[in-house]
Amino acid sequence: MAKEAGFALTLSVDDQSGPSARNISNDATSIDWGTPRGVQEVTGLDKSAMERILLLADFTVNMQGVFNDAANLSHAVFKTISSTSTPRTITIVISGQTLANEALLTDYQLTRPETGELTWTVPGVLQDGTAPSWS
Repeated sequence: MAKEAGFALTLSVDDQSGPSARNISNDATSIDWGTPRGVQEVTGLDKSAMERILLLADFTVNMQGVFNDAANLSHAVFKTISSTSTPRTITIVISGQTLANEALLTDYQLTRPETGELTWTVPGVLQDGTAPSWS
């Protein structure tokens, strides 16, 4: 496989009624995600350098986009974040690789500066204890 640049990807997020994955790729303008692992320092007194072990896996996501209140698009998907505690499946597909995780979306931030654009930011964290895994 050749090296690839960041090209089009598909972003789908369940709406509050789940499991109804909604493709919001056209509304999203930016996304960053991480699959960090915890680390525990276990250095014994007999060592002259740090010794560590890996702990649990996690998943974090930050999505940004442009407000769209058409049916089944970004506003419809995110507008209930403040009033429901429903986990959402977030699915990222890029170059035939899929990363799907159950996440808690923790905020739906809308921004409208003096220039007039209306944008959103939605952060999320792993919900179900399943280690993130690409397929």
